Amino acid sequence: MKAIVLAGGYATRLWPITKNRPKMFLPIGDTTVIDRIFADLEDDDRISEVFVSTNERFAEDFREHLAESRFEKPTLTIEETVAEDEKFGVVGALAQLVDRESIEEDTVVIAGDNLISFNVSEFVDFFEEKGSPALAAYDVGSREKAKSYGLVDLDGDEVVDFQEKPEDPNSTLVSIACYGFPADALGLLEEYLESGNNPDEPGWFVQWLQDRRSVHAFTFEEAWFDIGTPESYLEAIAWYLGGDNHVAETATIENSRLGENVHVMPDAEVLDSDLDQSIVFPDATLRDCDIRSSIIDRDTDLDGLNLQGALIGAHTQISNGE
Repeated sequence: MKAIVLAGGYATRLWPITKNRPKMFLPIGDTTVIDRIFADLEDDDRISEVFVSTNERFAEDFREHLAESRFEKPTLTIEETVAEDEKFGVVGALAQLVDRESIEEDTVVIAGDNLISFNVSEFVDFFEEKGSPALAAYDVGSREKAKSYGLVDLDGDEVVDFQEKPEDPNSTLVSIACYGFPADALGLLEEYLESGNNPDEPGWFVQWLQDRRSVHAFTFEEAWFDIGTPESYLEAIAWYLGGDNHVAETATIENSRLGENVHVMPDAEVLDSDLDQSIVFPDATLRDCDIRSSIIDRDTDLDGLNLQGALIGAHTQISNGE
């Protein structure tokens, strides 16, 4: 069995934090979003190879990241785009990857920006048991949120209706970007695209597929975060930390108060400041600051600031006197 990890997005809603780094490399504790997925796939003996699909702009970042990691299964495969407006769409890029890498086996496809509470092997168990296309489904608890995803209607664990991004959802159970496709279903990608169907989200392909063959849903309850916005990233950190803080050994904290869910990374300095629900990247310096629900990138120097919901890009220097 193969696996494909989708990591080709540009994460413009997280700029400037992700302007020069893939959002999949955003830290969650001592690891990253995508490394949690790689670890699950690495430990599953049924997965023989992991194709990591990214774009030309971030290809070198991924080469370096994978070279420095403990993972042996990932193989980088490059989508020929360097900007958001050049993207083929996820389904289009997936079809190109399957053709480019000559994939002819059952395949698990998962988004590299998914933070999920289950081990991917649990999903592989379900996929193998059903022997049919499968997806992972989660109750987002809000019809407003459900509008942004693929709505799933089930009979037991079989999908009886699938609506991608409905305007008026009648439930809150949605498909997340975690799929299992038998080899013959992957072969339908070309037919789907040649028929003029939507090349963007995989949910459109699943909706099309569900009209042609049985699709099953693996449901889970604890947590799922689609890390595409500052809010969702901070929510993911809060879930991971569970109200605690994560402070690197080489960070400096002096005369400061750390509230809940604060992550301070290596060699950062927090001096005479008050932080809550925030993350401070390496080598940043905060003096006399009050920081709430904010993301402070590396090598910044902030002095005398009161920030709420801020995104501060790398190498920024801001003083209250300026």
